[in-house]
Amino acid sequence: MFRRREPVPFAFLAEADRFRSNVTPPPRRRASLGELAGRWLLGLTLVAGVVGALAVGTPALSTPSDTPVQQSQASPGH
Repeated sequence: MFRRREPVPFAFLAEADRFRSNVTPPPRRRASLGELAGRWLLGLTLVAGVVGALAVGTPALSTPSDTPVQQSQASPGH
């Protein structure tokens, strides 16, 4: 096979991994004290909700092992 002499279209995409920009991004803005407190409060509320749901739901999902299971019988009269 022979190589083509003309440039390949979109050849700049092949060199994109080697491209380094000289423009620095702006520095990140620090979160204020109120924003940090709000994030902590939201996270704490979510964790408390999950723990509360587990605490309320776990007894409902467990089967009592000390009481025998009673089965109802249909009356033979009808």
